[in-house]
Amino acid sequence: MKIHFISDLHLCEEEPATLRAFIDYLAGPARTANTLYILGDLFEYWAGDDDDTPLIRQVSDALSALAASGTALRFMAGNRDFLIGQHFASRCAMRLLPDPSRLVVDGRQVLLTHGDALCTDDTDYLQYRSQVRDPEWQSAFLARPLAERKAFIESLRTRSREANARKRPEIMDVNQDAVAQLLRTNDYPVLIHGHTHRPARHEHLVDGRTCERWVLADWRGQAHYLEWASGSGTARTLAPPA
Repeated sequence: MKIHFISDLHLCEEEPATLRAFIDYLAGPARTANTLYILGDLFEYWAGDDDDTPLIRQVSDALSALAASGTALRFMAGNRDFLIGQHFASRCAMRLLPDPSRLVVDGRQVLLTHGDALCTDDTDYLQYRSQVRDPEWQSAFLARPLAERKAFIESLRTRSREANARKRPEIMDVNQDAVAQLLRTNDYPVLIHGHTHRPARHEHLVDGRTCERWVLADWRGQAHYLEWASGSGTARTLAPPA
């Protein structure tokens, strides 16, 4: 059994190198995996499943080709693409997952989350997150014209960049107490998440139990994935083509 975990690609027209890295990854290493878990922020933003840019078509075609080759696809929304719905998931032949989600890998309990909900010191962000994850807010937003939605999202991106520049870096990392509580309430699993762009393997001592936490890397023009096989994980990087 071999499983891959990725997150934080932030695919967009402005970053063609990342798109190329993703397409190469899907045509190569991803095809050796039984299942690929995408833990959010596959796209830089998502305005709705009715958006149909060339980039979106290329990504959906590549994902559906991977699924057709035999690799199962699972997707968990991130803070940038939380509006991805069942229409796009079906188009890519992938299953949507709630956040958090549990699974068993080689007899080990594994908990998956995007990671943004663990950044509890960033109270302004959590307030925003609560608003945009509300089903009523999402229904009202998706009822607006696509062009209007895109303009609104672009204004949010600008404000977010300005706000993040004023925040202390540690505020945008996970809160250790929030991590411990999540591990405790889920029977001390292996925790895998992205969001913070601080790739590492951590060990947490919670109630006398040692728990493993993997933070996935963002891509930035180069493919990074966590490969889990034989009961342990290995962080890997796919070198870009020469």
